[in-house]
Amino acid sequence: MSDVLELNETNVLESNENNVLQLLIDRIDTPIGEMILVADRDGNLRAIDWTDHEPRMHNFLRRHYGKENNGFKLTPARNPGDLSRAISNYFAGDLTAIDNLPVKTNGTPFQRQVWQALREIPLGTTISYGELAKRIGRPTAVRAVGLANGSNPVGVIVPCHRVIGSNGSLTGYGGGMERKRWLLEHESNGPRD
Repeated sequence: MSDVLELNETNVLESNENNVLQLLIDRIDTPIGEMILVADRDGNLRAIDWTDHEPRMHNFLRRHYGKENNGFKLTPARNPGDLSRAISNYFAGDLTAIDNLPVKTNGTPFQRQVWQALREIPLGTTISYGELAKRIGRPTAVRAVGLANGSNPVGVIVPCHRVIGSNGSLTGYGGGMERKRWLLEHESNGPRD
C-alpha cells in the first residue's frame, strides 16, 4: 500500500521549461463538505484540503513551491489522474479506493517518515501518537510526531485522522473534529465495494 508514497527530500522547486510547476486543481463534493485536490500533470496527489480551509492549502503550496504563477500555477481540471473519482469512491463506501493513490509532496525526512507510517495504519483502526512514535523508532518524539501529523498535506489519503490521544480520545484534526469523527465512523465497518 505505502510504496506509492513519494516525498521530496527538500523544498527545491520542480520545474518545467518555464520553471513553474504546473498543478491541476479539482473540487469534489463529499458527505462532509467540499474537498479541494491538487495534483501534478503526472497524476500525483500534491495536496488536499476542505474548501473552508482553502487559504491554508494555498499557504502550504506557497511554502513548498513558491509564489503562485511564479513557482507553481494552478489550472482547473476535472478528475486529474483519476484521483477525484477514486476519492469520491472512497466517500461512497469503497474504502480501499484510495489505498494506492500516488502522493508526491515536500517534507522533511522526519515528516516523510511519519507520513509513511500513517499510510500503514490499517483501515478501521486507530493508534495513539505515542504508538506512532514507537512505530517509527522514535518513542520519545511524541510531540514531533504530532506536529508532523498536523503538517500532512494530503489528509484522508495519508490517514492522519486515524491517530488519537493516548487515552483513546479524539484529538485535533485539521479538517475539524466532526470530520474526524465522521471519517473514523465511515471506516469502522471495513472495506465495502
